[in-house]
Amino acid sequence: MTIALIGFAILLLLIIVVRIPIAFSMGLVGFGGFAVLQGLTLDNIADFRWTASLSMASKRIIDTAQEYSLSVIPLFILMGNLVTKSGLSQELYRASYAFLGHKKGGLSMATVVACGGFSAICGSSLATSATMAKVAMPPMRKYGYADSLATASIAAGGTLGILIPPSVILVLYGLMTETSIRELFAAGFIPGFIGILMYLGAVKFTVWRDPSTGPCGDKMSWPERISAMKGVWGVLTLFTVVMGGIYIGIFTPTEAAGVGAGGAFIIALARKSLTILTLFETLSDTARTTTMLFTVLIGALIFSDFINRAGLPSDLFALVSGLDVSPMLVIFAILAIYIVLGMVFESLSMMLLTVPIFYPLVQSLGFDLVWFGIVVVVVTEISLITPPVGMNVFVLSAVLKDVKAGTIFKGVTPFWCADILRLLLITLVAPIALALPIWLYR
Repeated sequence: MTIALIGFAILLLLIIVVRIPIAFSMGLVGFGGFAVLQGLTLDNIADFRWTASLSMASKRIIDTAQEYSLSVIPLFILMGNLVTKSGLSQELYRASYAFLGHKKGGLSMATVVACGGFSAICGSSLATSATMAKVAMPPMRKYGYADSLATASIAAGGTLGILIPPSVILVLYGLMTETSIRELFAAGFIPGFIGILMYLGAVKFTVWRDPSTGPCGDKMSWPERISAMKGVWGVLTLFTVVMGGIYIGIFTPTEAAGVGAGGAFIIALARKSLTILTLFETLSDTARTTTMLFTVLIGALIFSDFINRAGLPSDLFALVSGLDVSPMLVIFAILAIYIVLGMVFESLSMMLLTVPIFYPLVQSLGFDLVWFGIVVVVVTEISLITPPVGMNVFVLSAVLKDVKAGTIFKGVTPFWCADILRLLLITLVAPIALALPIWLYR
């Protein structure tokens, strides 16, 4: 356990102080730590045989590259990129605005709903925030919305991208913990829907406190609303086919990702939004994102091998058992660690850094790993909008250069308070996350 804790401290030093990317930091610490466990010391470093560490690292790289189930990642990323190129975000916002825009704070509510719909296909919080900022911010400014509420609704709505299926982060969690991806997708649906409702409540609360922050927009007639819905039928059909196929067992997640990518390509062609240049950009962006995720995943798996070989999970379980505390208290301690780490790390790094340590302990305590995965993603969402890191906030600040990050952080406070309530609800009432997986698959 001592060696594992020293390795973890060195890892934090490499990431925070030396600024080595987390993928390479985890790989280096995992590789070096594994060698130390095999007998490496400062005295024999020149003569040490690195066979075991090299074998472990090369096996992880080869197995990851050849893992069939990992093809779900580039396919879902490609689907999201094609949908983004097709201009769907504008249609989703228009449809949401048609039903909600005439209410106080209605444009912010429409933004949250549009973010939820867009993230369900896109699967990326940062991409959702950046895209919706360009779509939703101009009309909100036109109607005199306060920058704090307008930007907060975009930043918070963007966090839904890592929970509402299909979610790349849920895929990575499933692969790291050997948990069913289709069960994780089913488990994420109800908490994601609750997140949208709670964000709408946060908008209502903000406007109740200060009505001038969110004036009413124009009210549309029912024919106009029906017309607005026509623009999103294609993506609604795509989402229904992809997720419905997974839920009822027609497709595996990998097959569904292929169907989704093909369907998104057809939608983009039908909307005449693809050219040779945009197709090349879409494929290039998909390749870059996939390479980044695979590199981080390989580094995390190498680090996980070191942690497991060092016996940290079993030692943690023995320590917790010796303290004679309730298992739920341990879960709350883990959540507190996540909230603190969220102030320093961005979401993906935080999850890949901690899941290899915590999930064996959680499993040993008798908790469901599908439930724990949803809890981890929800607490990770909070880190996307809380200071000082708040990646969604800084993405918005970069896109909207005339809005200070402090303004966005101020406006987003009711939203992360709503997230804390949702986290407590899902943690204490496990059936919220497990009802669909149990009903469909168990």
